[in-house]
Amino acid sequence: MVGDLVKSAVDELASLFAQYHTVIGCTGYAAGIDTPMKPAKAALQARIPRYFPWQFGVDFDVIGRGSPQDIFDAQLDVRELLRAQTQTEWVIISTGMFMSYLFKPEFGVVDLKNSEVHALGSLDTAVTLTTPEDIGKLTAEIVFAEPRIRNKIMFLAGDTVTYGEVADKLEAGLDRPFSRSEWTVPFLMEELANDPQNMMRKYRAAFAQGRGVAWDKAGTFNERHGIPVTDVSAWIDANLRLRSR
Repeated sequence: MVGDLVKSAVDELASLFAQYHTVIGCTGYAAGIDTPMKPAKAALQARIPRYFPWQFGVDFDVIGRGSPQDIFDAQLDVRELLRAQTQTEWVIISTGMFMSYLFKPEFGVVDLKNSEVHALGSLDTAVTLTTPEDIGKLTAEIVFAEPRIRNKIMFLAGDTVTYGEVADKLEAGLDRPFSRSEWTVPFLMEELANDPQNMMRKYRAAFAQGRGVAWDKAGTFNERHGIPVTDVSAWIDANLRLRSR
């Protein structure tokens, strides 16, 4: 069965979801700011037993409303909707930033060509990172965990590092020096004000504030269960070492 999150009405999606016990949202934000709420409403209307919304990111509760990234408010709306009902169990999985995203040239934090790291907020600002591959593996573990996990937020982490530590790890992994600079919150907010619809600038400003974007790896699901994951040094070694030569 095939549905369309953009074109299909909530009723149509609900009819599709009703055929399943568990629905896991893997949509991202490509369809816009309404993407998180539409499948959530469909899941509740379908009265499915279990729903995993697309919340594979930061701790929206800690960040709160009104952050530079308005999509985060849409995610809080979904949390409120799910918490206000009892018929469908929900599980939210917080992963931090996708690890590969930190190294995207367009994100601007890591400039491999010029051997530079631009720290969001400060060099001491921390960020939690997890690879998509580990997110998929750990989500499956959570789905089938016994006793069943229900109505909880589960935290994952491949690594939690400061931007200064990211520069250190790049130097160690690629065997060359990296310069460091800080993109402060006022600087990033001014950049966003000059281009308020720029998605990258929204993310940079939100992560620079350092609130709800990092947590101790020791308390995560993967660490408590001894499940191996990829840390930043291993990711650099696997993805950047050959490219840098």
